[in-house]
Amino acid sequence: MEPTKQSAAGSRILPWIVVLLSLYVLLVAVGVIGKGFRHAFGGAEGVESLFVFATNPFVGLVLGILATALIQSSSTVTSIIVGLVAGGMPIAVAIPMVMGANVGTTVTNTLVSFGHVRRPGEFRNAFAAATVHDFFNLLSILIFLPLELAFGVLEMLSGAMTHVVENIGSVDASGKGVFKVAVGAGVGFVESLTSSLPEHWAGSIQIVAGIALILLSIMYLGNTLKTVFAGRARKFLHTAVGKGPVAGIFSGTLVTVLVQSSSTTTSIVVPLAGSGVIALRHVYPFTLGANIGTTITALLAATAITGATHAVAHQIAIAHFLYNLLGVIVIYSVPWLRRIPPAGAEWIARLASERKWLAVAYILCVFFGVPAALVYLKAGLS
Repeated sequence: MEPTKQSAAGSRILPWIVVLLSLYVLLVAVGVIGKGFRHAFGGAEGVESLFVFATNPFVGLVLGILATALIQSSSTVTSIIVGLVAGGMPIAVAIPMVMGANVGTTVTNTLVSFGHVRRPGEFRNAFAAATVHDFFNLLSILIFLPLELAFGVLEMLSGAMTHVVENIGSVDASGKGVFKVAVGAGVGFVESLTSSLPEHWAGSIQIVAGIALILLSIMYLGNTLKTVFAGRARKFLHTAVGKGPVAGIFSGTLVTVLVQSSSTTTSIVVPLAGSGVIALRHVYPFTLGANIGTTITALLAATAITGATHAVAHQIAIAHFLYNLLGVIVIYSVPWLRRIPPAGAEWIARLASERKWLAVAYILCVFFGVPAALVYLKAGLS
């Protein structure tokens, strides 16, 4: 093989090696977090006492919003949540946290819209395209959080689905097999690095190391997949635009799975909407698909968990998927509900294009003010 052909083949193979290594590190990191919590807090009972403060679902919701808004990756936050559940966090606390992660991740594309701020017409289009995702996710919380608090809908459905998956053998409770042995070896290696320390200190270091490894792996995974697929994702998007809401939802799901970032997916369409290439009615279903596609990371992360906590780790990942899927089905299938997010986005975009300070106030309110108000309201009712 000629040198130029060898280098070309190497440049094609290298990104996939990085993707596989990043996935492996992600799975190991999730397992390390679960082990770390058990070591740091003295087993399952100690972990349960740690999360007594978060039995208030509004606290969990706020933590999910703020963590994702700060880290700028719902994939990272939900992977961490899977690790926390494996370490003993109750499902009832984790479900509001993944709801909050959906809201927190939308701040990225809202900030992207400010690239058009000097051109009022473009800014209005871009801001509407960005905030339609915000309004949808907030509406989804308003519908599903009360249902979860009253009836535990997502907890029951995800529990039933987890049971079905276990029965058909997709979840290996015993931790056997080459794949899980390899992940277990990685977790064991990280544990061995802290084996000489007191258990509490070792657990704390494992938690920090696990979170750091998740951040690192998601960063490399996202950047590499964007390099490989971003151009193709744009072409796919242009092909799917205008072919109906189902095609839009499907394309948003597929692009997000490919680039491993709903923030990236939705941020792709904001400049296109600002310049008038894509209308809001086409952006809307595409962002709904991004919500579904982003759940793949947590589902992958859950496969790292073995032993007694494997079922609950899979359950929270499935709950995240169900929440986003049911949100799309319920809201988009009811005409008057379906019209709320684009109507709200167009309204706030019109105000923001006329008074730029309102756009800044909107971001501060939605991602910080509303969460604080929810906690205050719950405290007042307690």
